[in-house]
Amino acid sequence: EQDKEKIRKIDEKLSLLSPKFSNNVLNAQNKYELWVDNQKDLEGLPESSINMAKEEAKQKGEENKWLFTLQYPSMGPFLNYAKNRELRKELFLAYGGLCNNDEFNNNEIVKEIVQLKHQRANLLGYDTFADYVLNDRMAQNIGNVYNLLDDLYDNCYDKAKIELNELKEYAKKIDGLDNFKQWDQSYYSTKLKKEKFNIDPEMLRPYFKAENVINGIFKVANKMYGIEFKELNDVDTWHQEVKCYEVKNNDQSLVGLIYIDLHPRPTKRSGAWMNSIKDNGIYKGNIRRPHVQFTANLTRSTKDKPALLTFSEVETVFHEFGHCLHGLLSDCKYSTIGNTNVKWDFVELPSQIMENWVSEKEALNLFAHHFETGDTIPESLIEKIKDSKNFGIATMYLRQLIFGYIDMAWHTRLEPVEDVEKFESEVLEKTRLLDKVDNIAISSHFGHIFGGGYAAGYYSYKWAEVLEADAFESFKENGIFDKETALSFRNNILSKGNLKNPMELYKDFKGREPKVDALLKRDGLI
Repeated sequence: EQDKEKIRKIDEKLSLLSPKFSNNVLNAQNKYELWVDNQKDLEGLPESSINMAKEEAKQKGEENKWLFTLQYPSMGPFLNYAKNRELRKELFLAYGGLCNNDEFNNNEIVKEIVQLKHQRANLLGYDTFADYVLNDRMAQNIGNVYNLLDDLYDNCYDKAKIELNELKEYAKKIDGLDNFKQWDQSYYSTKLKKEKFNIDPEMLRPYFKAENVINGIFKVANKMYGIEFKELNDVDTWHQEVKCYEVKNNDQSLVGLIYIDLHPRPTKRSGAWMNSIKDNGIYKGNIRRPHVQFTANLTRSTKDKPALLTFSEVETVFHEFGHCLHGLLSDCKYSTIGNTNVKWDFVELPSQIMENWVSEKEALNLFAHHFETGDTIPESLIEKIKDSKNFGIATMYLRQLIFGYIDMAWHTRLEPVEDVEKFESEVLEKTRLLDKVDNIAISSHFGHIFGGGYAAGYYSYKWAEVLEADAFESFKENGIFDKETALSFRNNILSKGNLKNPMELYKDFKGREPKVDALLKRDGLI
């Protein structure tokens, strides 16, 4: 009883600290503003980015200025395209230093959350919080997580060094840059990619009007699973921008409802996610169908142009929609074991596998039409997307591994941490490609693990990538819209929730356990 009371107190504290962490990140992001009043400082930026910054400034009463923020649709293009290196540096440091010993400091909160979770795990009989979490994961234990992270690290670190050296040489060649820094990486990577493959994210935007992309995921889901979507206009939503759709099977039986909320607002946390509003399962004696929510912070429309998405944003839409399908197509008696209530390192399989369709001609032809002419995306552009897909891939792997290593370090450590930035720096020493930048700490705004449910679970993105790359090979072999393969995926994965051990579910679909080779081959690492 004494220990139960201790756990109640810990849970009570954590229930306050986690939202406080998230609110600090949101407030810090909202407070930061990068004002530009000299048109020369906009050099290199795409028209869509400039127009959006103009709209932001107008909303603040400034007609002759441009406003950039730390929301990704604003910050991302700036770091990718802005020629003004000092402003790139300012924006990079502002984001990297969010909540690190500033007005909205999260560092003491981070330390307290970690200690409380450690104490909670001890009370339940585990050495660390990671041991407690992994006891109910596919990975099973800390050793297996580090085996995955280290295996991927061994396959990508040296290649990431080669990629960086190529960028450094390119920056020196075109701009005489000798002191390459972290805020130069996205900028020169974007330029080199365009030069190498004659492709640029902005070239693709006209084919990805937001409404068309949403219709596209509906069409893909219809071709795969035979489900239909109909917009409802008589349903209450939490904001005027939110749209609600009824989802039905071919036989007109109800699948559920999906609410879609696409664009940033000051009151909305950053990122993209799926939530379950009502789970599928027994309720008052009947099986209730699910209501799910898809939320994102995608590029919004301006006065002159509709919302045109980057290829990366389209992948995000398909990813989160995959989670929605997992919730919608659940077919379990009890909500606690249905829907997305599966082992955490299995939950990203249904979402990440959907990203594969974005690079397939058959899928793109369904929705990637030029917003002005209506022309289908040219095959030459699709080929360029595929050819350029693995550009900088090792660096992207390393970035994901950085998050995974930070997460595991916090949740396997036994001793209290004094200095958040110093601790993080020591953990990441082996991943470093460029000199450390002072006053940067990922942990201080790492919402996934301190404001969300990914504590001791960030590795699951890569774990699930192994699964989805292996699973998608079946679709590639049989046809990406092959009804039989899709039915097997629906019946064995999406509908089953946590009815069986996920490895058994996977084997029911694939016929064997997953292999890492498909992922490494697809991404050009072997």
